[in-house]
Amino acid sequence: MKLTVVGGGSTYTPELVDGFARLRDTLPIEELVLMDPAQDRLELVGGLARRIFTRQDHTGRITTTDNLDEAVDGADAVLLQLRVGGQAARQQDETWPLECGCVGQETTGAGGLAKALRTVPVVLDIADRVRRTNPHAWIIDFTNPVGIVTRALLRAGHKAVGLCNVAIGLQRKFAALLSVAPCEIHLDHVGLNHLTWETAVRLGGPEGEDVLPQLLGEHGDRIAADLRLPRPLLDTLGVVPSYYLRYYYAHDEVVRELRTKPSRAAEVAAMERELLALYADPALDEKPELLAGRGGAFYSEAAVDLAAALLGGGGTPYQVVNTYNRGTLPFLPDDAVIEVQAAVGAKGATPLPVHPVDPLYAGLMADVTAYEHLALEAALNGGRDRVFRALLSHPLIGQYAYAETLTDRLIAHNREHLAWA
Repeated sequence: MKLTVVGGGSTYTPELVDGFARLRDTLPIEELVLMDPAQDRLELVGGLARRIFTRQDHTGRITTTDNLDEAVDGADAVLLQLRVGGQAARQQDETWPLECGCVGQETTGAGGLAKALRTVPVVLDIADRVRRTNPHAWIIDFTNPVGIVTRALLRAGHKAVGLCNVAIGLQRKFAALLSVAPCEIHLDHVGLNHLTWETAVRLGGPEGEDVLPQLLGEHGDRIAADLRLPRPLLDTLGVVPSYYLRYYYAHDEVVRELRTKPSRAAEVAAMERELLALYADPALDEKPELLAGRGGAFYSEAAVDLAAALLGGGGTPYQVVNTYNRGTLPFLPDDAVIEVQAAVGAKGATPLPVHPVDPLYAGLMADVTAYEHLALEAALNGGRDRVFRALLSHPLIGQYAYAETLTDRLIAHNREHLAWA
């Protein structure tokens, strides 16, 4: 089995490689290719990756290359984890929206749209080259904004599934609170990427007992603190929203906070410099503890599980993924990309039936789905008017004066990445 990671020079990659090494019985990789145009980073990450495999007695071969066609040739699956423009572009995404009084975040709001505009054309070019080389390969997208990017891939006819680590992180957290194994926890996870709610927490599987009321009753304070939302709000909702919902439920509070501290992009850039210095140490043969602060917790487990299921070798039968709606949520278009529990196998992902969704969540999902449709149109076809329409439609913006200013700033800060600008 050959698996290729595009964006293999990311400081995330040792987390992924560690999972491949530990879970080799689930996903028996013979060749792992790390592809990245940044050769200096790639060699550091590739060296550590090989040492991790050696330490854990994995017999697979790890190769590095900056040649995309060579990297994907013969691959069974291609995992995308790229960042167009790097941390410098992320810094901009998190800064200029704040100047207009809007949340500055790399996947949500105006910053998220900027990332989508930069990313979608690049990802589609990569996917086209994968299809020319190996039309049977699966594409697993971890590149944000996952919902929009996955929708672009599926719309273009690619064999693609989107992946996010929010659900697996909550599964692990709830399992620890309940003192059970993570495999015993099945989430009724519903929404769009970075716009999700846990409407039930079931023991044993999709038909298991819902212990969410118990979780909120016994551990509500801790869960609320982790989400940085008031406990009474969780009690009122009766569900657990993802931490991204704080941008919606406490928008003005978040904007005030973000204006008073360094950006997350600046923190990550500093952390990456430290990580790369650690990776350069030839004695290091395991992922360092510092990597836990980089984000992407349990990413490797989710990626292994998904790849194994798609390639027909195993994996758990039900997984939270991003895929076409196809009537699962009747209030959304069939071609909307939703994030829900799905049965995953060699033919792809089939969403499980979803219980009726409270209008409180359904309305916001519908609004953001409309935005994602307009965002994809802007990413595919360009034009100031399309960017403006997408921004005006976003629930975190929604006023024409904000949308006008944000449109001009988005284009000004991203001109080098926009072929039409």
